[in-house]
Amino acid sequence: MKQAILGISAYYHDSAAAILVDGEIVAAAHEERFTRKKHDSSFPLHAARYVLEEAGMEYGDLRAVAFYDKPFLTFERLLETYDAFAPRGLVSFWSAIPVWIKEKLFMKRMLRESLAELGKGDVPIFFPEHHLSHAASAFYPSPFEEAAIVTIDGVGEWATTTLGQGRGSEITIHQELRFPHSVGLLYSAFTFYTGFRVNSGEYKLMGLAPYGNSDSSQTADFKSRIIRELVDIRKDGSILLNMDYFDFATGLRMVNEEKWMKLFGIPPRKPETEISQDYMNMALAIQQVTEEIVLRLCRSAKERTGSRYLVLAGGVALNSVANGKVLKSGLFDDIWIQPAAGDAGGAVGAACAVWHISMGGERRPRTGRDGMKGSLLGPEYSGSRIEKTLRRFDAPARHFGNYDELAATIAKILTEGAVVGWFSGRMEYGPRALGSRSILGDARNPEMQKKMNLKIKYREGFRPFAPTVLEEDIQEYFDVDRPSPYMLLVVPIREDMKRKVPADYNDWSLYDRLYFLRSDLPAITHVDYSARIQSVRRDVNPRYWQLIREFKKLTGYGVIVNTSFNVRGEPIVCTPEDAYRCFMRTEMDYLVLGDYLLDKKEQPPLPETKDWRAEFKLD
Repeated sequence: MKQAILGISAYYHDSAAAILVDGEIVAAAHEERFTRKKHDSSFPLHAARYVLEEAGMEYGDLRAVAFYDKPFLTFERLLETYDAFAPRGLVSFWSAIPVWIKEKLFMKRMLRESLAELGKGDVPIFFPEHHLSHAASAFYPSPFEEAAIVTIDGVGEWATTTLGQGRGSEITIHQELRFPHSVGLLYSAFTFYTGFRVNSGEYKLMGLAPYGNSDSSQTADFKSRIIRELVDIRKDGSILLNMDYFDFATGLRMVNEEKWMKLFGIPPRKPETEISQDYMNMALAIQQVTEEIVLRLCRSAKERTGSRYLVLAGGVALNSVANGKVLKSGLFDDIWIQPAAGDAGGAVGAACAVWHISMGGERRPRTGRDGMKGSLLGPEYSGSRIEKTLRRFDAPARHFGNYDELAATIAKILTEGAVVGWFSGRMEYGPRALGSRSILGDARNPEMQKKMNLKIKYREGFRPFAPTVLEEDIQEYFDVDRPSPYMLLVVPIREDMKRKVPADYNDWSLYDRLYFLRSDLPAITHVDYSARIQSVRRDVNPRYWQLIREFKKLTGYGVIVNTSFNVRGEPIVCTPEDAYRCFMRTEMDYLVLGDYLLDKKEQPPLPETKDWRAEFKLD
């Protein structure tokens, strides 16, 4: 009989469920995709039902449930932290502790009550530690038989960073950095101070950093003050935060704003206001500091393990710029990053940890391929479901019985400057759209970034877009010698594609710099001549690969723009209905639903009685 383990991440942010069957990852999904609540933290009931159905399992058939965290250790950390900082934090104490005493302290009971909605059965529940779940999510699905493991995030129970090693079916954690000294929380403090939302706006801070002026004395001064006053960075990458400047340990805010204003000379930026050069320089300064810390941690992991390979997980592993610097350093022959590196990935990691460590399950040889299946682990919808959606909305559509014809048609539409919603196959697991729930455009089009940001995504105009490139063509456009299947590496574009900027370029406004045509692929080239690339293999996502191949036949370029199929504040679309609504609410030109092509000009008005923007809280 097949042995299945259900992995659960829940109650903090980015809840998710995953299922392993005989050690193979069969399905995984974020709860937010079903509930339409961004970063949903509730028990992942919908996601769990989906993964059980995909695996053909009943709840009672499970060998185990794995929860990605040890709640008792987290409670211990809260109590000891409040005791250590007393009398500071009394307000926060009275806010947090009653919830823990009434609910989270009895997590096993809460879980059992929620799991009972999945079916009957006395299934044992395991609680791997948070960073062990991250480490397991990084190592076990990786293509390496042996590797150094680095996990970095805000905080788990006590750990904020761990260094370890994976070998075969075993994981050994060698060192850990403990709360409140956290790289993730340091970065989140600057996310807050520059006017973005903590736990969702960190990627905006990373995207803002290249607009900072690296030659500016202000940038150098910000960096110096960070290192001198806020964080003591040791040679091995461990850090000590000066908690006089931070309130996250016991307060209800990230930082002591009065002290930060005195230190940096600028106030916290108010969300949604204009971004001045001061905050761009601040973003660059903290990005550079973070990269240095990550590099030192990875160097320590190399020295401790002697491994040729590195795997990464934890929220900070989504910092694709830092990942690119680690790869370029040459410390390791190769690196692999869990595509769902944040807390959602803990669902996969917890299940992997229970299977391999607690139950002694053997790890299958990878032969150079990872076990994430392109991270295409979510639900797929049949042609009949799509037809039902079309009938529901009375939506005119053209059906293609031959996919070759559909791919060629869409490729031609892209060359004409149109923006296409692309809904095809299984939904992605992780925060990146990888060619199943994507919005596509022509990377050569100088107007494409502005159009996508302002008229499609309804988000800040400075935000960069990523390219998808045929894996076999990656070196034609980018300065990298290996694939990047999960959009988790930022690398430079090739020198022969760059266009030189004027001497006074750094004095220009943000948007003047942004819209300068700096390369042959302006829609995906960031202001520092970099790009966050996704490479696609024919055998992993054949339909998406073929579309780009058809585009190359027409243009000579095997690369297009790919961004997630959603608007700002909305989770990535899951169902055909989600996709159609998003298509109609934006200025997308065409929509592909499976084998159907929809033209916006032919669609009837979407029947809505209220402003849809009120559904989604801006992130």
